[in-house]
Amino acid sequence: MKDSTKNRLVWGVIAVVVLIYALGPVLSILANSFKPSSEFAGGGSFLPKAPTLENYQSIFAGDAKDLFLPALVNSLGITLISTAIAVVLATFAAYAIARLDFPGKRLILTSALAVSIFPVISIVTPLFNLWRQIGLYDTWPGLIIPYLSLTLPISIYTLTAFFQQIPWDLERAAQVDGATNWQAFTKVIVPLALPGVFTTAIIAFFIAWNDFVYGISLTSTSAARPVPAALAFFTGASQFEEPAGAISAAAIIVTIPVVIIVLLFQRQIVSGLTQGAVKG
Repeated sequence: MKDSTKNRLVWGVIAVVVLIYALGPVLSILANSFKPSSEFAGGGSFLPKAPTLENYQSIFAGDAKDLFLPALVNSLGITLISTAIAVVLATFAAYAIARLDFPGKRLILTSALAVSIFPVISIVTPLFNLWRQIGLYDTWPGLIIPYLSLTLPISIYTLTAFFQQIPWDLERAAQVDGATNWQAFTKVIVPLALPGVFTTAIIAFFIAWNDFVYGISLTSTSAARPVPAALAFFTGASQFEEPAGAISAAAIIVTIPVVIIVLLFQRQIVSGLTQGAVKG
């Protein structure tokens, strides 16, 4: 009994340390978002001495409005479209890899994993030159296509694990009952794989939502510039003033959708990740 209590105490301390380590930067940014510009001089304190909403007012109705609001719309639109395309394509590709026997499928899966960890910065320059030549620079498609290189490989790799857990006999039984291959896939396999599809969509959304390199390199105006890239163009009231407060406020606003998604669907995320991690 003593050992059990001791173990719980140790794990509780570890959990608190991890939470402080993980949430510390977020709490610091949240505190900075309520600080007036005068409190950033000389380092300042962790908590704001005179809390104010002027930083939030600046990004929604002030000087930073023209930078932040179009960027927020761009981020939402580009991220949702790229996530939807990645999940649909990955669903078909992962099903083929998991269910069909054809030469090179293991190579495809390995290549997908390799592409997902490939350094983005190494292909930005040639992509920049190509996009300028064919007219995709500073456009939504000009970001959606590169985002697929980030979201599609990891989506294929993740969904393949889910499809491998679904019993093959269920699809065969549906076909014996008269269902076509397409009907068996859409009415039997896909509903069973929904936890995995949902989890994959959230992962793909986070990857695209947080991208900075493509956003800053392949855009030049507010026509397609996403929020992470737009934050680099924030300016203070003068050339000698850092816009730390406005950037912090914008970072908090951008983080809210991610936090809401995780809080609302944390059970589905954990369920989907654990199902895909166990091989039957």
